[in-house]
Amino acid sequence: MSEVHVKEEIAAPVQTVWEMLSDFGGVAKWSAAIESCEVEGDGVGAVRTLTMPGGLKLKERLESFDEDAKSFSYSIIEPCPLPFTNYVSEVRITEAGADRCTVDWKGRFEPSGDEEQAQKMVRGIYTGGIAAIKKQLEG
Repeated sequence: MSEVHVKEEIAAPVQTVWEMLSDFGGVAKWSAAIESCEVEGDGVGAVRTLTMPGGLKLKERLESFDEDAKSFSYSIIEPCPLPFTNYVSEVRITEAGADRCTVDWKGRFEPSGDEEQAQKMVRGIYTGGIAAIKKQLEG
């Protein structure tokens, strides 16, 4: 198993960032890497189909959701066109001061090929997602 861990601070309240990131079907509202998102089901077990530029599609399932702890996890299901398998990710948001919070985004997966390349891709997904949230909330 390979792991990637990104932890960054955002100049916005925990609840504001939580509402954006925890909206399992709302990822296309803030991520430029997602053209559309369709969700089947509700709550833990819900499945979202993400469509990216070029028609690439991913299916992800919500595995856990904890409103009090401000954390959730998800996995990629079905055959994945990305260079890894058995992908599971967890996002946790914690307070970091007045109107500041920390986003802690971790992922575990088995690389299909070059591990460093797979880690770089996953890290880019996390840092890109956090940068998109920052852009919307910090201006």
